[in-house]
Amino acid sequence: MAESGAVYESSAESKSFFRRHWEGYKEFWSERFSILDNYSRFVKREKPLPSWSDSDVEEFIASDPVHGPTLKTAREAAKYGALGSLIGAVSTAGFAWKYSRSPHGAALSFGAGAIFGWTFGQEIGNHSLQLYRLDTMASQVKFLEWWQRKTGGQS
Repeated sequence: MAESGAVYESSAESKSFFRRHWEGYKEFWSERFSILDNYSRFVKREKPLPSWSDSDVEEFIASDPVHGPTLKTAREAAKYGALGSLIGAVSTAGFAWKYSRSPHGAALSFGAGAIFGWTFGQEIGNHSLQLYRLDTMASQVKFLEWWQRKTGGQS
């Protein structure tokens, strides 16, 4: 029973157990997925940015001495991932076909091998090119800002 005076509850006490934990998780994951905040101004546009070519990327790399080399290194790391995907897909599909002669098994292992190969290829690229020392997200955002300025934000 409450006394006749005003009952004071803090905002933390008035929230349910689940509400407090949900807000904590929301804050935790929003820090981990800051990628959504960084790219949202380029993705959530009324008119999308026009596509760019390799020559446009090379022009940016040549024009920006800070973020250009980082972007170039990140693009090289993507080649490691693509090669890993190819190797993983072909090897696992071949292995599955050799031992099971099942077309659907080979197709599933082809897809799974491509995913696993891409993952391992990206990790090999990250370590061999030392991407962990670079801020690749910042360089990609700078490229998108540069591309937006260059095209005038048109679609």
